[in-house]
Amino acid sequence: MQYQELYSGLIRLHILHHASETPIFGFGIIEELSRHGYRLSAGTLYPLLHGLEKKGYLHSQEKIVGKRTRRVYKATKMGKKALEEAKEKVRELFGELIERK
Repeated sequence: MQYQELYSGLIRLHILHHASETPIFGFGIIEELSRHGYRLSAGTLYPLLHGLEKKGYLHSQEKIVGKRTRRVYKATKMGKKALEEAKEKVRELFGELIERK
């Protein structure tokens, strides 16, 4: 059974987390997310990145890497603030789901 709908918020938080630490790019974040058990295609990831950028959480720019142009994403000030607020909600949820048995 797929739970992608439930995971979509967690994926967005992962993206914001990594984009707040260092610039990210599509394939690199697909690999990073796969290490956490998320299997995303480019067709799923790029609309998420574009949506986060459109809402002001990410900013992108093109960088030349070798002979290729790559679009890299960084968290904006608003994205970093949203991530910090989300961390509090995640801590609260974690406490309810895991710590209080």
